[in-house]
Amino acid sequence: MVWNQQLSEWPQFVRDRQKLAAREERFLEQAGVLIGASRHISDDGRIGRAISEKALAQDRQWPVFNSLAGALLRHRKDYYLELELARRTLNADRWLDWFADIALEAQDRSRRKVDFMLAKTRLFDRLEGQLNERQEKALLRMFAEGINGFTGGLSAKNYMTTTGAPTASATRDLPDMVKKGALIRQGELTATRYFLNLD
Repeated sequence: MVWNQQLSEWPQFVRDRQKLAAREERFLEQAGVLIGASRHISDDGRIGRAISEKALAQDRQWPVFNSLAGALLRHRKDYYLELELARRTLNADRWLDWFADIALEAQDRSRRKVDFMLAKTRLFDRLEGQLNERQEKALLRMFAEGINGFTGGLSAKNYMTTTGAPTASATRDLPDMVKKGALIRQGELTATRYFLNLD
């Protein structure tokens, strides 16, 4: 097995889109047919999703990171509607177009997750030894929200609740994190919110 970080182009991968296009198109068509067929054979799309994700990883030297099942779960209502329409009309074209869009969404989300984790690693590496325990705890809590972020941003009140910091400590800690490039500040006074600085 070859780990991604062992590859010479890590982490700036270069992709030849022309070489990948035919393979991706074939995969999407076959995966869509598999999921549709397995859903009607077993009344359980998990078999088709598992086969599809395995097919995507075939002939690869390294593990594939893909969240196809997660994307289908997020769109589960449309998933069942599109499958039912394909079954009733006996026409899979619309289903395959819909499935291809979901598969591309899954790949994009996977790429964003990897980018998010790399940004997290870079940020903590850069700030190693510069954060106090409260600041580190707050950053970890914000990263725990994932790629969608901390809803509405981090307020001073959230910071105090998360870290147990008194008002005076929060008043020092948050601007210090902005100064160190860990957070971006938006708003004023009680409307002030802090967001992760991942650039």
